[in-house]
Amino acid sequence: MALRERRRQRKREADPNHKWDILDILLWLPELLFLPLRLLAWIGRGILRLFQMP
Repeated sequence: MALRERRRQRKREADPNHKWDILDILLWLPELLFLPLRLLAWIGRGILRLFQMP
C-alpha cells in the first residue's frame, strides 16, 4: 500500500499543472452556480417583451 501511495505522490509532483487545475475549477464554480439564474432571467425578459409588444 505504501508503494501505491508513493506512486500517487510522485505523479502529483510530476504534474506542474495540478495547482492550476484546482484554480481553474474554483474559478468556474461560481459561473456554474449563477448560469441557471442568468438563463431564467434572460428567458423571463424575453417572455415579458413578447407580451408588452403593441
